[in-house]
Amino acid sequence: MVTALEARDQPLDLVVKKARDYAADAKAKNTRKAYRSDWKRFESWCTKNGLDPLPAAPTTVAFYLSAHADKLKISTLTRHLATISQAHKTAGLESPTASPQVRAVFQGIKRAHGTAVDAKRPVLVPDLRRMMDALPGTTIGVRDRALLLLGFAGAFRRSELVAVDVDDIEQTDDGLTVTVRHSKTDQEQAGRKIGIPYGSDPATCPVRAVKAWLEISGITTGALFRSVTRHGRVNDKRLSDRAVAEVVKRTAKAADLDPAQLAGHSLRAGLATSAAKAGKSERSIMAQTGHRSIAVARRYIRDGELFTDNAAAGIGL
Repeated sequence: MVTALEARDQPLDLVVKKARDYAADAKAKNTRKAYRSDWKRFESWCTKNGLDPLPAAPTTVAFYLSAHADKLKISTLTRHLATISQAHKTAGLESPTASPQVRAVFQGIKRAHGTAVDAKRPVLVPDLRRMMDALPGTTIGVRDRALLLLGFAGAFRRSELVAVDVDDIEQTDDGLTVTVRHSKTDQEQAGRKIGIPYGSDPATCPVRAVKAWLEISGITTGALFRSVTRHGRVNDKRLSDRAVAEVVKRTAKAADLDPAQLAGHSLRAGLATSAAKAGKSERSIMAQTGHRSIAVARRYIRDGELFTDNAAAGIGL
C-alpha cells in the first residue's frame, strides 16, 4: 500500500493509476473478466438502440432485461445487473438497478422464466469407488487418481485444486495438511489450511494417492498437478481448472457413469453431500469446503439429508 508520505514523492498520475489498480484487484480475476464481458454487451446494446449506458436510466436497464429475458438465464441476468450496478458505483453514480421499476421487471422475468437450478450431480462415495476401479495404472491414471481423491476429500474448487504446489502440502501422522493460498471467497488472500485424513480403504485413500503421484512423477517442487503426455512423460505445465472437469467426465465415462451429469464441481459438492449423509455437522462441512455462507453450504447439506430422519420413512408404507 502507498503511504501518504510516499504518495507525495510520486507523480500524481502514477498514484492515480496505482489507486485504480488496487480498486480493480478488490475483485477476483474471473469476476473482473465476467464484468468486462457483461459491460461490453450492455454498452453495445445501448449504443445500438441510441441509449446512454453511463449513466443509464432505470428504463434503459428495464428494457435491456426484457430484451434478453428469452436469451439469457436468470443467473446470467442477475450477474449483468451486478455489473451495471458496479460500473455506476465505480463512476460515483447512483445505480439504476435499485430502481423499483427495474426490480418489478426483473421479478416478473423470474416468475415467467425462472426455473430450478440445473446443477450437476455430485460425485458420491460409491461413484468415486467405481471411478477409481476404472482408472489404469499408467502415469496419467495415477495422476488422475490423486487429483480426483484429493479434490473430493478437500472439497476443493477447481481453481484451488490446480493451484496447489508441492510446497503447499505437509505430511503429518494424521494425513496431509494442504494450504490454500488463493480462493474465490478469500479476497484478502489470507489463506487457509485443509486437513486431508488417511482413508480406511487404500483404493480410495487421498493421502496414499497423492504420495503415489509424487513418487511416480518425481515432482519435488512447483505445481502438484501437471499435464502428462500419452507416453507418460510429466511436463512442467500446470493443469488448467478446465482439465479437472475433463478428468471427472473421462473417468466417469470409463466407470459407466453419465459424464453429462457430472463436472469438476461434482467433487466439491460430492464431499459436502456425502458428509451430510454420514451425519457430519454443518460446522465441520463448512470448515472443509470453506463456505462462509450457511445458506450456500446448506444447498449441499439438504441434499445429503433428504433421507436422514425422513418423515415418510418408517411409518408403515
